[in-house]
Amino acid sequence: MTAAPAQTPSFADLGVPSDLVDALIAADRPTPFPIQTATLPSTLAGRDVLGRGKTGSGKTLAFAIPLVARLAAGGNARRPGQPTGLVLAPTRELATQIANVITPLARAAGLTVTTVFGGVSQRPQEQAFRAGVDIVVACPGRLEDLIGQKIVRLDRVLITVLDEADHMADLGFLPGVTRILSLTPQGGQRMLFSATLDNGVDKLAKRFLSSPVEHSIDSAESPVPDMTHHVFEAATPDDKKDLVHALASGSGKRILFSRTKHQAKRLARQLTASGIPAVDLQGNLSQNARDRNLAALTEGSVKVLVATDVAARGVHVDGIDLVVHMDPPADHKAYLHRSGRTARAGASGDVVTLMTPDQRSDVKQLLRRAGIQARPQLVTPASAEVVALIGERAEHVAPRPGGPGSGNEPAPGSTGGGTSQGANARRKRAARGQGGGQGRGGQGQGRGGQPRGQGGGQRRGGQSQRRSASR
Repeated sequence: MTAAPAQTPSFADLGVPSDLVDALIAADRPTPFPIQTATLPSTLAGRDVLGRGKTGSGKTLAFAIPLVARLAAGGNARRPGQPTGLVLAPTRELATQIANVITPLARAAGLTVTTVFGGVSQRPQEQAFRAGVDIVVACPGRLEDLIGQKIVRLDRVLITVLDEADHMADLGFLPGVTRILSLTPQGGQRMLFSATLDNGVDKLAKRFLSSPVEHSIDSAESPVPDMTHHVFEAATPDDKKDLVHALASGSGKRILFSRTKHQAKRLARQLTASGIPAVDLQGNLSQNARDRNLAALTEGSVKVLVATDVAARGVHVDGIDLVVHMDPPADHKAYLHRSGRTARAGASGDVVTLMTPDQRSDVKQLLRRAGIQARPQLVTPASAEVVALIGERAEHVAPRPGGPGSGNEPAPGSTGGGTSQGANARRKRAARGQGGGQGRGGQGQGRGGQPRGQGGGQRRGGQSQRRSASR
């Protein structure tokens, strides 16, 4: 007799207090992810934890739940300038998004949360500390400034979380992080989450974590089952520009990664002018502008974000269908982190790397180091492999400035090749009458099979339309 499969435990089974379980259900998070299931028994018991999990694994809730639950149970009186919970994050965007996850839980438990980072006025942060705040989500630089001004003290911090420690190391923040952690009480609980333990992260863990319980839920290099990888070669730089505009034109949310801030800003403007509403995210933007642009993507008023690597980590937007590397990333880590903006938390997604013939060797080495198998394909915007990724196009899309045609003329359908699980899922969906493209020519890692939800589009573009399709 075959044993029945083990049932996934609920948050209540793992010991999460009922008021937080209700808040999780209200936030449409009724079932724990593997990293939460693995770590919550330890963290709720007050153990130090070293958690390793690739992006999108659900680690924010894995530390947010015990952080709120244990502080609420402690019943410590709130004091001005003396928080009891501290979360350190490498970027402003990540700090904001962590706070957004913690706040509903904290509200349910009667706790308060504030964010601390540079690039914005210090005054609201001072006011929050004077009023008294329980949990601070901070970037190291501004927090050290406030400590130096004696606006905040860390001697009452009971729980400290360090998120994306490896990215902290990449940005050169570990000395500041070390100074901050040294100001927190030795007996406090500490949780460190990182995709890798290189660049000094291992030394930080050994110094500040006491007999930590280690949990590893997929390495940073392990493939994501529901992520399909494609490599598209364009014959000329102009052909590559046409591919970029075509891939930006679909109905689903997508992120296009740029090498430079200037390129990101310029392309977002060009796409918007051509009828594809887009926003940029790059280092020259003010924090308010970054927040507005991310909110526009999150809410769906725009579907395209053109970003530099500032968005490669720490930007968590649900429902990103497609990530496009407009140029091959600098290294395999950047490739994995950029790509991790899609296929998050069990959803499916696609990743496209664009290249020209002179970049073949670099891309081959990049994919090998990232552990990705994807065969390069010479394509145009009218190729079936490209059209399958575009899905339903917005109506009346104007041509790319300087390009011929409108790209709106339908053309006879064609059946793409390929045998990925994602293509099979689309064919099954089409058979049920739910629409969908007819296949994806890309070979590469199979998709884990969750349907996209948007439906594919009608195939368009004959060879005569090779430069005008979908701009």
